[in-house]
Parts: sequence; C-alpha cells; structure tokens
Amino acid sequence: MNRNIFEDLFVLEMTNNHLGSLERGLEIVKQFSRIARFNNVRAAIKLQFRDVKSFVHKDYYDNEDIRYIKRTMETELSWDDYAILVKAIVEGGCIPMATPFDEYSVDMCCKFNMPIIKVASADSNDWILLEKIAKTKKPVIISLAGTSIKDTDDLVTFFENRNIPLALNHCIATYPSEDGELELNQIDYLKNRYPNHTIGLSTHESNKSLNLDHSLIISYAKGARMFEKHIDIDSDGQEMSLYSCSPHQLDSWFKAFKKAHEMCGTPGTDRKLPLKKESEFLDKYTRGVYAKRDLPVGYQLHNDSYENDIYLSIPILKGQISCRELMNGETILRAIKKDEKISIDDIDSPYATDEDLKKFIYKRGF
Repeated sequence: MNRNIFEDLFVLEMTNNHLGSLERGLEIVKQFSRIARFNNVRAAIKLQFRDVKSFVHKDYYDNEDIRYIKRTMETELSWDDYAILVKAIVEGGCIPMATPFDEYSVDMCCKFNMPIIKVASADSNDWILLEKIAKTKKPVIISLAGTSIKDTDDLVTFFENRNIPLALNHCIATYPSEDGELELNQIDYLKNRYPNHTIGLSTHESNKSLNLDHSLIISYAKGARMFEKHIDIDSDGQEMSLYSCSPHQLDSWFKAFKKAHEMCGTPGTDRKLPLKKESEFLDKYTRGVYAKRDLPVGYQLHNDSYENDIYLSIPILKGQISCRELMNGETILRAIKKDEKISIDDIDSPYATDEDLKKFIYKRGF
C-alpha cells in the first residue's frame, strides 16, 4: 500500500466548525494556508461533515442541555457553504480533508473528491460508519484516543484486508492536554505493533503552554510522520479555544518540524553516510603507513611480518595508504626507503585498481 500520502503531512482541523460561519472559515483557510505555503509543508485543512438533521435525533434539535448537540446545531453549514470552503482550500495550495460523522457525510466526501478521510477517535469502533468509509477505497487516518488494543488490531486488519492505506494517530482526548498526559511513548508502541503503517500525533495541548513545540520535536524523533492540530483565529474578536493554535503558533510548529527533521537526519532504518566535513576531520587522526626498514621491489607485506616491515604514525600524507587500506599480501612495486611513506601507487592491491578510492586517497591528508 502506498503510504506516501501520509508522510510528513500536517492535518489542520478548523476548531468547532469555525463557529458555523462561512466567512470565518474562509478567513481561517486564508491565514493558515499562507503559513503552510511560506513554510513549504504539505498541509491539509480539515472540515467536519455532519448531516445534522439525521445526525441529531429530531426530538433533540432544540436541546440546550447537551453541549455537543447544542454546538452541532449552532455550527451547521449548508453543503453549498462546504463547497465554497473546499474550493478555497484547494486554491490556497492545501489538501482538502474531512471527518464524516455519518454515512451521508461519507458520500459528500466522495462528491467533494476528498483525497483522504479522517475518522475521529469516538468512531474508531463504529463499524457501520467504517464499512461505509471503506467502500470509498480512499486512504484513511484514524485517531486512537481511548481505543483498545483489540479494536485497534481489528481496525488495522479490516483496512489491510481491503488494501486501503491506513495511518494511525496517537491521540489523548483531553481538551486541552497537559504535558504529563501526552504519553508520547505510545508512538514507539504503535510503530512496533503496526510497522507497515504511518504513525502520527494528534495533539490538543494548551495554546498557553510555553512548550508547544516540544511534543512535535519529541514525537518526530520517535518516528511520528504525520501531525494533527486544531487551528483557530482571534483576529475577529472571538476567543480561541485553549486546544487550538493561532497562525503564529502554527508557524513556530512548522519551524520546529523542520528543525527536528534536520537534527534527526537519516531514517532510523538506514545507516547514515558520513558528512564531508566529518570525514575530513576524522581523516586528520588516521595513521599513515610508513616503512620500518628498506623494502625492495616485489616484497610482500603480510600480517605475520608487519611488526618488522612497517609502522603506523600521524600525520597521514596525500596519496599515503592508512591502516584502513592495509591488507594481507600487498606487493611492493618500487623500492621504499626506511621511514618513507607507502603510497597507494607503491603497492599491488585491490585498492590500487579502484580509481574513485585512489582519488579519495590523494585528496586525503597533509
């Protein structure tokens, strides 16, 4: 399955359905897509899709006591409004995404050609909704706050059996989350248990925290490669929820990601190649091979006679072989005087026929 669609992806969810205001939603898209472009990151701006009249039971439309229902009813948008937002997200250079909370909303994800569908933690075992989502064959991201091991195993098996790309977000469903609640070691657990899937971090830390970038840096170092955060603005006088970040904070978040990427370097599955300046530094401390006595043409150097024939000392000189290139059985091609360096061209060795290695040896040393 192609996981590239998830790698180094930022999912930006507009908090509380941008209060049900199309104009406010468009302003959020404008401000945050600009930050994403400026930082040259792959960002998706995520909407929340609900077919409100079926999602909420008709007897509770006017209920003021259940906060979730009240907020859902107050922030309802028309599908025409959603179409305008999707268009603005695309024009802003971001990826449109949505979390569908009901089956009709899954159909609307298809109508709006959403490339990825997000499943909320609360729906991670809603199998009627998951079956509907799977039929779209679209890549899926699922947050795992409060999800049991069995349910997570079942989710992974379900989507693997259907050959649907799946990414899993470590998530803590507290709003906002305190530092001591983040449980970032769960990223290690998820990577080890589900090695064939991209693991991400969906976080709800307080925007009052001075350590807002720390969780991203730590989770990136642990192998998280997808990040989700709520976004909001207060430039219109509305108070932001504590678990949302401002454009300025998101800019800092992106820069923390770039720094983590730079500092972590080569993926943990591969051995890094040495840096040029690293090699140049270490080469200065490499010992060169010198003749301990006069060595005639045709003489062979062997392990059992090294003590009588050669010695190793710094500095190493340009063209001189080092302890790294010394092998058993080299033949001397020219007469070498005592205390004279032994160069790569002075010996018959497999190294002497490697032109790239010879160039390196002649550039190395003093």
